Order: sequence, then structure tokens, then C-alpha cells
Amino acid sequence: MALISWKHEFNIGIPSVDEEHRQLIKLINELHDYLPDREKLFDVDDFLGEIHARISAHFALEEKWMRDNKYDQYQEHKADHEKLLDDIRDIMDACDNKENFDEETLSDRLSDWFSGHFATMDARLHRFLNETT
Repeated sequence: MALISWKHEFNIGIPSVDEEHRQLIKLINELHDYLPDREKLFDVDDFLGEIHARISAHFALEEKWMRDNKYDQYQEHKADHEKLLDDIRDIMDACDNKENFDEETLSDRLSDWFSGHFATMDARLHRFLNETT
């Protein structure tokens, strides 16, 4: 079962960014489906590494759009991006200590961040871009 379901309101109106959002959600859902198998836990770090790399690249693209369009909430949006990257690194550290790793916490943190970020930060960016283009 998918952790995060794609919703139309997740679109911000930039096709390349929207497609990356879809791909990131797909990757997170794959990780979520993979987590219940504790025997595969050693691979979770690889999944998280891939998620971190893709999210970093995605954030760079999104932040470039914000800078190019002189987005007035750029610093706040970028700070929220940095928070997620820090959280993923913290989760990766927790994976190193398999006894302290909690897959439910991982799923909850990723789901909460993405849903909250899309509903607030990206929704505002979408409105801004619609007003300025």
C-alpha cells in the first residue's frame, strides 16, 4: 500500500519539477513497501542514499526556479528543504544501529514532511508562479 498518494494539488506548474515530485513519491513508496522485511534492513541505507541524492538534485532544480523568479519566500523554502535533508541523514545514522531503527517512524517522518511541504511551501510557490507568469 502506498505511503503517499499523488494528488493533483501537488503540482506546482513546472512540468520538470512536477515529474520529479512524482518520481520521489514513487521511490518513497517503494521504500515503504520494502521496510517490513527486517532481513532486508541493511539495504534500507542504500534506498535512503538514493532518496537523499534524488531529493538533493530535485531541490537544486526547484531552488534555481525560485531564484530565477525572485521568489519572496526563497529562504524559508530552502530552509525546509535543508530540514528534510538533515532528517534523512539522521535516519541513515539510525539505520547503522539496526536495534534502534524504527521503520514506522521513518515512514511517518517522510510522509509528514512531504504532505506538509506540498500543502504549504509548494502550494505557495505554485500560487506565486501563477501570479508572475
